[in-house]
Amino acid sequence: MKTQKRGRAGRAARLVALVVALLGLLVLATAVIQTQAHGKGLLLAAKKEKKGEGADPFVVIETSKGALKAQIFKNEAPVTAGNFLDLVGRHFYDGLSFHRYEPGFVIQGGDPNGTGSGGFVDPATHRTRTIPLEVNPRFRHDAAGYLAMARSSDPNSASSQFYITLGPAPWLDGKYAIFGKVVDGLNVVRELRAGDRMTKVYEAEKAK
Repeated sequence: MKTQKRGRAGRAARLVALVVALLGLLVLATAVIQTQAHGKGLLLAAKKEKKGEGADPFVVIETSKGALKAQIFKNEAPVTAGNFLDLVGRHFYDGLSFHRYEPGFVIQGGDPNGTGSGGFVDPATHRTRTIPLEVNPRFRHDAAGYLAMARSSDPNSASSQFYITLGPAPWLDGKYAIFGKVVDGLNVVRELRAGDRMTKVYEAEKAK
């Protein structure tokens, strides 16, 4: 009799243990599903936020040799691109010359003095406005057509002067801020020389 009672007690104990184990697995599975759902929700939210940034703008630079169009990396170089777009909106570049031409390297302009010594003087402060160096490791000087800010030996001295690459220049990577790329008119860029002018510079979707 005692042996039978012990047998029934053992089976009951094993059954309870099995039920407890199954409940544990159910709780774990529920937690995993909730975690995955939460992760998918975060991913969707991030995608929506990314879409909400807005597309990069395009700028047209009309020159004495023809027109070129550049995509401005507003989302990935916001400080540098913002400075450039502000100057474009002020019509600052209209009529300025390209003062430096280095074959196979760069064509550079944006200096109101036309010598490579000037920058944008903010009418509100009467001082030259400069911006901090902003380097995005995704962008490299690995081809012709990249727009980047020129500066002095001070990394945070960029103001209004910019250059367009005429070929790969990897030694500039990490030292100068790339903020755009020519998407149309690279043949015009290759024809530019010192002394050529930017006759009109404006955002593509806005009126001239």
